[in-house]
Amino acid sequence: MTNPIPKNQQTEIEAAAFRRLVQHLRDHTEVQNIDLMNLAGFCRNCLSKWYRAEADARGIELSDPDAREIIYGMPYEEWKSLYQTGPKQEHK
Repeated sequence: MTNPIPKNQQTEIEAAAFRRLVQHLRDHTEVQNIDLMNLAGFCRNCLSKWYRAEADARGIELSDPDAREIIYGMPYEEWKSLYQTGPKQEHK
């Protein structure tokens, strides 16, 4: 299959799809990170690590807590206390 997307718009489309994914995960707090890991092989924490790695690759310093807050839409500890259920649900 040939990619019909013009090169100058591909990054914009990918960024928009990423923003929709992040918003979807923010809206669906009932979906636990461990469930995401088991089903998809990644979770919100993975996304925050990938985000931080891409910032680092561009010379932008971003702390782990700041990257997580970008993905979670709030400080991670707050999200965890509000929405994480069950014992040992965190994937690092």
